[in-house]
Amino acid sequence: MNTYEIIEKKKNGLKLTPEEIKYIVDGYTNGSIPDYQVSALLMAICLKGMDVDETFNLTKSMIESGDTIDLTKIEGKKVDKHSTGGVGDTTTLVLGPLVASCGIPFAKMSGRGLGHTGGTLDKLESIPGLSIDLGIEEFIDNTNKIKLAICGQTTDVTPADKKIYALRDTTATVNNVSLISSSIMSKKIAVGADCLVLDVKVGSGAFMKTVEDAVELSEMMVSLGEKAGKNTQAVITNMNQPLGRAVGNSLEVIEAINTLKGQGPEDLYELSMELAEKLLLVSGHSQTEEEARKVLEEKISSGKAYEKFKEFVALQGGDVSYVENVDKFDLSPMFELFSEVDGYVQGIDALGIGEASKNLGAGRETKESELDLGAGILLNKKIGDKVSKGELIATLYTKKDNVEEIKEQILKAFKFSDNKVEKDQLILKVIKHEQ
Repeated sequence: MNTYEIIEKKKNGLKLTPEEIKYIVDGYTNGSIPDYQVSALLMAICLKGMDVDETFNLTKSMIESGDTIDLTKIEGKKVDKHSTGGVGDTTTLVLGPLVASCGIPFAKMSGRGLGHTGGTLDKLESIPGLSIDLGIEEFIDNTNKIKLAICGQTTDVTPADKKIYALRDTTATVNNVSLISSSIMSKKIAVGADCLVLDVKVGSGAFMKTVEDAVELSEMMVSLGEKAGKNTQAVITNMNQPLGRAVGNSLEVIEAINTLKGQGPEDLYELSMELAEKLLLVSGHSQTEEEARKVLEEKISSGKAYEKFKEFVALQGGDVSYVENVDKFDLSPMFELFSEVDGYVQGIDALGIGEASKNLGAGRETKESELDLGAGILLNKKIGDKVSKGELIATLYTKKDNVEEIKEQILKAFKFSDNKVEKDQLILKVIKHEQ
């Protein structure tokens, strides 16, 4: 087989065989095919595209490039959720305990935050003592004990994806549906869940900027999941403003705890319930959305979801007293930001708020950056809210000394109108496999 001929074939818009795709992925992973040839192929893929079969074969080859995680020792249908990344997205911390309290195993391997998007592992480490470094056996045991475990990736899963992604990042070949979906789904399939719900964000704070692009990506990922034997659905959700009111690690954990107690912001609660509904459906626990919603609402109102979170924190070594009394969290010094106008909040640039939170110390510039777990932003106003001049619109938490500069950055993220503004629709579309 010849790399040059494979590049030429894709350049001419022809379909690559499973063998040709595997040859490229294996060769690039082991170093026998150089960067410049794979760069040329990636650009040809961006220009000419790949169909579902090619994309699935790329996904499969990336899975086979490294370890896969065998979770068959976990009792019951294991579920997982993946978000394409947003600002203030704390759904995993609500969703996991909520689903687990229904008796469904929620076994999740999560990542750290980079740039303006927060990472679940960083948020969890805001709870003193909590360990996200679980070996596979402990991860399985914990899931069997309480139906819930969240940890970092402990084995070398999809090394081909890591290498290809780094190359895409430097060759302007990131933004392609087949390349994005194979990157996401290779990791999700490799870590062994039976059922998967995808939260595909769209808007100013998301990677996908239009609903049409989000639908295309969702349809491809759902097809890949189904081809791999995973019952998969995708929910397209609005990221034109941050989710919830908290942006920052400790702040988001506090908000998740409040949401589990039925006292969280409406949008975070609603999205968590929507995703949990879908997990109950794909796992076969519930037959209808109405049935699923009724079960989930009972888990919140009875306190069972909140108790499950405490159980999870205790089992992974965390100090449960922080869950019981959120005032114990060590937040950074507080600064208040007031509105300069009267009117209604018309828009909040999620990316701008995410960047401001990162600048306050809550996010990483690079993988080596030190986080301030007590830094972040609390939004006192969201889209549709009425605001008066001099009224509090945001609270900042930081140890940095450039607070005035970041206040300006946050003010620029807010757009105001003299006229009443309707709240944004949160759930835009659901994508599922057509039987």
